[in-house]
Amino acid sequence: MDRRRFLAAAVAGGAASALVFQNPAAHAQSVQTSARIVIIGAGAAGTTLANRLVRRLDGARITLIDPRRNHLYQPGLSLVATGLKPASYVVSDTAQWLPEGVTWLPERVAAVDAEAKTVSTESGTKIGYDWLVVSPGLVLDHDSIEGFNLDMVGENGIGALYAGPEYAARTWTAASRFTEEGGTGIFTRPATEMKCAGAPLKHTFLIDDIARRAGNAGRVNMIYAAPQSSLFGVPIVAEKVRMLFEDRGVETMMNRTLMAIDASAKRATFATETGTEEVNYDYIHVIPPQRAPAFVTRSGLSWADKWVDQGWVEADMQTLRHLRYPEIFALGDVAGVPKGKTAASVKWQVPVVEDHIVAGIEGREGTATYDGYTSCPLITRIGRAMLVEFDYHNNLVPSFPGVIAPLEELWISWLMKEIALKATYNAMLRGRA
Repeated sequence: MDRRRFLAAAVAGGAASALVFQNPAAHAQSVQTSARIVIIGAGAAGTTLANRLVRRLDGARITLIDPRRNHLYQPGLSLVATGLKPASYVVSDTAQWLPEGVTWLPERVAAVDAEAKTVSTESGTKIGYDWLVVSPGLVLDHDSIEGFNLDMVGENGIGALYAGPEYAARTWTAASRFTEEGGTGIFTRPATEMKCAGAPLKHTFLIDDIARRAGNAGRVNMIYAAPQSSLFGVPIVAEKVRMLFEDRGVETMMNRTLMAIDASAKRATFATETGTEEVNYDYIHVIPPQRAPAFVTRSGLSWADKWVDQGWVEADMQTLRHLRYPEIFALGDVAGVPKGKTAASVKWQVPVVEDHIVAGIEGREGTATYDGYTSCPLITRIGRAMLVEFDYHNNLVPSFPGVIAPLEELWISWLMKEIALKATYNAMLRGRA
């Protein structure tokens, strides 16, 4: 084993040891119950919770509803879209992560009747519940961008890594051509809340770095376009990104929302504060608006006074419990809380919901709370990243204080993203992290 591989393994092992921990509740006496628990969604949140509840509850009837046969390791999509990993890196079978004792119903949810405590699927199946966890992920609203559809990805300089492994790989086809041939690259983000808000920045940084490594820094014009006035939701991180962009010559177009694409002309139309603006491009990375699945709003589970165009589940920001239906919890991307649309957030959200469900079954009040922990290993170039961790109040909450400086571009942070993070994620799915 060469020095780099040895050090990488050591770093990965140390990081995994620090991040992976045995579920303390797993050693507690199991609770006898015949409770009916329905979990909507077999993504990171739903699968993790199912594995933990199986260990905590003896006799519970746990049903997990999700039509997807493949489980996607979504943190890896940014690596696929820059040619650093193959598409297969992010794909596994949903079934391999599900524990014995859980019934998997591979169907799509049509509605929740919170009064009758039932979930209906599109095929007409109806399941009753005592406890419901809503964790279906979110919907990418590509149709809201006029002139765009996923068939375009990989052609005419168009990328869209969020859409899945196939599209992430096709994104690299278009992006790699841009890094070789040069031109103007536009990197967008949506006006809505979104999963992993650092992903647009990662893609921008990586494509810029790849072009530089090819000796083409002077041939590319990098533009980051966003509807917001700030580059990141945490002010101190936003300032660091601004400084890095300035140092690397990345231009910004703030308060710009992508509205339309003319693929044949390679022209993007943005909504501005005063009207519209057209910009020509050679490469454009599209991240569409993101919303809750339609059944959430149809079922009356979403907020009525905020995020009304997005439909996130109404939930207490500390307990993730629905404010009107105490038997319902929200987890992951769909939860209507100020932060928390990352896999790292799921790691801290799931134990809170687990605690409150088990406590409710036992006839007591749960005590666990979620403080908004969100983590973003923000890649700034190949081999360097910043491990940015923060809470609801935009406080930096580093997991390795004194070891990993959160706003420094470090090799160790890159290795955690490239090597240790997936092992930690897999352990989380098993309910052990």
